[in-house]
Amino acid sequence: MRKTALITGITGQDGSYLAEFLIDKGYEVHGIMRRSSSFNTGRIEHLYLDEWVRDMKRQRTINLHYGDMTDSSSLVRIIQLTQPDEIYNLAAQSHVKVSFDVPEYTADADAIGTLRLLEAVRILGMEHKTRIYQASTSELFGLVQEVPQRETTPFYPRSPYSVAKQYGFWITKNYRESYDMFAVNGILFNHESERRGENFVTRKITLAAARIVQGFQDKLYMGNLNALRDWGYAKDYVECMWMMLQYERPEDFVIATGEMHTVREFCTLAFREAGIELRWEGEGLNEHGIDVKTGRSLVEVDPKYFRPAEVEQLLGDPTKAKTLLGWNPRKTSFEELVRLMVKHDLRFTRKLYLRAQEEE
Repeated sequence: MRKTALITGITGQDGSYLAEFLIDKGYEVHGIMRRSSSFNTGRIEHLYLDEWVRDMKRQRTINLHYGDMTDSSSLVRIIQLTQPDEIYNLAAQSHVKVSFDVPEYTADADAIGTLRLLEAVRILGMEHKTRIYQASTSELFGLVQEVPQRETTPFYPRSPYSVAKQYGFWITKNYRESYDMFAVNGILFNHESERRGENFVTRKITLAAARIVQGFQDKLYMGNLNALRDWGYAKDYVECMWMMLQYERPEDFVIATGEMHTVREFCTLAFREAGIELRWEGEGLNEHGIDVKTGRSLVEVDPKYFRPAEVEQLLGDPTKAKTLLGWNPRKTSFEELVRLMVKHDLRFTRKLYLRAQEEE
């Protein structure tokens, strides 16, 4: 029998990859999107073309519903309408630096939003029908208490975003234990892709490398170059989300590669993929990434990008996911991830430039 899945945050990086994955598995896929005066469906347009679908009288690949994690009534309505076998809660205000600017909204959407979703399932009497995946985050570990971080590592969140996500983690676990719900937390370490938002550090780097090599940008300004992160490929990580909901019992899992690299390493590799070899000079605020060929300073540090409370290193231990789920955490290597992103952004920036020329 065909399963039905509901994805919150379907228009985001993870939501779009997960929608593709579930469609390939034969699911009926529904997604929740916030109402906006401008369309934000770019990542899923190849799956959802409303007028084209209607005119051709073809079955929709995905079904979108207007709703919001800050609005209980919309969640109850959509869950009642779709009757999902699985819910993937990926919606969030997920930018760590921005969470310091909008802490109240971040708490409302990321913390209480998770509660609203769980409570909607319970109120509708679907707690034994619907399996729920809660997108948790490595930012929970913050000021890390052990290296690497695993499912038993104590949390020490260092931002409004991670504090809100800690509530989401524990309320999911509480509903699991209180109401016998199949509700799980996926503690995802940094996962990137060519669909990553442009204000996230990895995409900021790959876009800058592509723009600089094509002459569309002069410099890249960065924050903490020494920060260490465990970076994986988002397309690989959504597979593990699905695996967690197929497991025989509800368990929380760390989803990571088990490798970490500095932001500086990411910059070096991204620029190399774009055809520029960087040499690093100076320290702290005076550190520069110099183009070896021209001697130009292409990467510089700007303190405005520092976080009020910094997370210096995150390194996940995916042993549990590998052992119990059979998931491969290194399907896409760090080098291949950067290569994919830079290749995409070289094409992306060139396309924008050609379009601008045509409009002149």
